[in-house]
Amino acid sequence: MKLCIFFLSLLLVSTALKQDVPPRLRLFLLIGQSNMAGRGTPDVPDQQPDNRIWMLTKEQSWVPARDPMHFDKPAVIGVGPGFAFAKRLTEAFPNENIGLIPCAVGGSDIDVWVPSAYYEPTKSYPYDDALRRARVALAQGNLAGILWHQGESDSNPEKAPEYGQKLVALIQRLRQDLNAPAVPVVVGTLGDFIVKRNKDAVTINKALQAIPGQVANTYCVVSAGLTDKGDSTHFDTPSARTLGRRYAEVFIQKKLLPNP
Repeated sequence: MKLCIFFLSLLLVSTALKQDVPPRLRLFLLIGQSNMAGRGTPDVPDQQPDNRIWMLTKEQSWVPARDPMHFDKPAVIGVGPGFAFAKRLTEAFPNENIGLIPCAVGGSDIDVWVPSAYYEPTKSYPYDDALRRARVALAQGNLAGILWHQGESDSNPEKAPEYGQKLVALIQRLRQDLNAPAVPVVVGTLGDFIVKRNKDAVTINKALQAIPGQVANTYCVVSAGLTDKGDSTHFDTPSARTLGRRYAEVFIQKKLLPNP
């Protein structure tokens, strides 16, 4: 039975990859650290491509989206919120095609999300790489939103107090560098399972929840009630999907995308 499911998944991927990319995509930049990149265990639904949802690969080509879509740490990548986010949007906006730009980097603290900052564990430049990939993607559509989930690596006494001001600066810099001064930015809070064991995560969550009052056209979704995969750090697969849908509901409820 498992073998049949595996070959069915391969067939679906093969068929989907033959399709042409739609001429215009609603683009979403996925940035942050491991819980945006995804560490949930993929199941069959996560690996079935959707011909209305596309993702930019590491090689900067467009393919029908499926999990895992990030590539920051190949040995541990899995299900994140991005795919479920896009699926919910296509349900609400049936005439839209979504393009996801995966750029999250597991373990990265906010200090490496600045120009020219090098992150040794993944041998990458998180901010510069995200800009480069976003600019490539813009040839295929318009930037409709930025999704941010990060803060676990800043949940310590030295970094947490300055997190809010650094995030404000990051949002302003991204908008300027991408020539998108009013693009919606949605941030997500850290999971309850992190807050329970780390008091500095409370400071991070307060900073994240304060962003909408500090920067125009920004929003915050909460991770309350979601569960970890057993490591007290990463969302399990159902929770990653739920978080993605919560991000999507912001765009739906706030009418951040035009009616189809």
